[in-house]
Amino acid sequence: MPRKIFKRYLPDPHLVRNNPALKFLGVLLHDPNLFHLNRHSVSVAFFVGLFVAFLPIPMQIPLAALGALVFRCNLPISIALVWISNPLTFPFIFFVCYKFGSRILQLPERKFHFELSLDWLTSEFLQIWEPLLLGCLLASLFFSCAGYIMIQWTWRWHVVKRWEKRKLKKLKQQTEADD
Repeated sequence: MPRKIFKRYLPDPHLVRNNPALKFLGVLLHDPNLFHLNRHSVSVAFFVGLFVAFLPIPMQIPLAALGALVFRCNLPISIALVWISNPLTFPFIFFVCYKFGSRILQLPERKFHFELSLDWLTSEFLQIWEPLLLGCLLASLFFSCAGYIMIQWTWRWHVVKRWEKRKLKKLKQQTEADD
């Protein structure tokens, strides 16, 4: 069952609730839905985490945590999925999103080099922000919806397989008892 797979890698809810760095959240972390491992909680966490992961903004982890609190889905999963856009992958992700946004807006693609400085932000970023933001929003929507649907379908598939397995086991036991 998918629950066992997720449970193996997720932190213990009691450790998260008792973390001194998170004491400022108070009773917000005591909502049991933030740590449930059911089809709804995990699929919504995938939606929230993947949506935030493709946004070209700083502070993605607190935003994913806030999304998990608002939508009452699995907090650790939504935070973990934000790391898809890590320092190694975000240049590639944002470059592809920029190209995609440029195509949709039918703008000529500008040649630019990325530089993490205030000068670059004030000059270059102001000229590419529209296609970048559009591409990132569309990628966010696409991948978050795909993640949601994939988890819903995979979870359901595992449940049906378990039902069939139990049904066959029960049938086998009945045939052995009849013999």
